[in-house]
Amino acid sequence: MNIYTIKQHENGRIELYNSEGQLVPPTDILACHPAARVYAFDAPMGAGKTTFISELCRSLGTDDVANSPTFAIVNVYELPQNGELYHFDCYRLKDIREALDFGAEEYLYSGNYCFIEWPDIIAPILPDDTVYVSIRVLANGDRELTVQ
Repeated sequence: MNIYTIKQHENGRIELYNSEGQLVPPTDILACHPAARVYAFDAPMGAGKTTFISELCRSLGTDDVANSPTFAIVNVYELPQNGELYHFDCYRLKDIREALDFGAEEYLYSGNYCFIEWPDIIAPILPDDTVYVSIRVLANGDRELTVQ
């Protein structure tokens, strides 16, 4: 398990610090699990899931604007060297059948990065090597990010 602190600045940019207090790129969470491609983000509403995923996408080199796929359910971003990246928001899914209907398994098992907000509804179809990331809001406004 790795624990990080996320600090957000007034200009909206965020910084990620490891447990030793060193500034690290958002992609540091991916380096902990180099073979994994599916990351499930759990946090309460407004805790910063989309903000962190947007920064992570930017760090991976996408020129696309990464925003919440709340109504689209999945956004596809182009990566310069690594194909595509999929960003899910499962908040509006009523049941797992809806995920199966839009082809979630094809995305999840594509070998491309998948970053999933509100993953509980699709938990039964997530790959065994899914990395779980939780975000907790701290009293000072920073976020604690735990990667398991």
